Amino acid sequence: MLPRPARRTRTRRASRILLALAAMAALTSVDVPDAAAGPPFGVTAQALPDASADRVGALFSGGGLDGGHFCTAAVVHSDDRDVIATAAHCLGDPDTTVFAPGYRDGEAPYGVWKVTGVHVAPGWTDGEDPDDDIAFATVAPVDEGRSGAVEDLVGGFPVAAEQPADATVTVIGYPRTDETPLRCANTTSLFSDTQRRIECPDLSGGTSGSPWLVHGALAGVLGGHEGGGAVPEVSYSAVMGDQAVELYREAADEG
Repeated sequence: MLPRPARRTRTRRASRILLALAAMAALTSVDVPDAAAGPPFGVTAQALPDASADRVGALFSGGGLDGGHFCTAAVVHSDDRDVIATAAHCLGDPDTTVFAPGYRDGEAPYGVWKVTGVHVAPGWTDGEDPDDDIAFATVAPVDEGRSGAVEDLVGGFPVAAEQPADATVTVIGYPRTDETPLRCANTTSLFSDTQRRIECPDLSGGTSGSPWLVHGALAGVLGGHEGGGAVPEVSYSAVMGDQAVELYREAADEG
């Protein structure tokens, strides 16, 4: 393999520096809740209502809450305040998928939101590459009488790429069989250069797309290797790099 041209390497390094600076700016300019508050490391418990949990919601099929929730998503910060993040494999049928932030016990306190646009990487579209199992989508209220954007109601997590291998991550998500979200935090490790791993029990089917939060900022979503994990005790996320940040920017610009 021929060595990468030095100019491209310098350009990529400069791009990563700019991404890091942008992430730092986001963290200082956006209200960041304490996503680490909760049970001890490695223990999964019900997520109590708070600023972080309210930004996380369940994805439902069939265009309404009667269809049953099958994945999780979270509101992320954008200028038009209408962007959510989830796993790419959760948005196979966006026309009938709706998002209910803060969903609990059959109630959607912040309304129900339909998907209006989806942004996934070509690697996922062409071959469902697990390294590209992250998506950003724009949403609008199902109720045409509702004004404003989803972020106006619950706020949004900033997006922060290029996290260290041993970052401490908080995961908040909805198992398919539960009507309230679960929360678990633990130190992560790299399963590979492109996949992050966390040990948290009971993160079963339905938690795909759950935000992985580092200091209150989105650093990944549950998905990737084995669709996010073959057993509930171990979960994965594709490492969020330049491609994912570009998708985020595209979604933010769409609004």
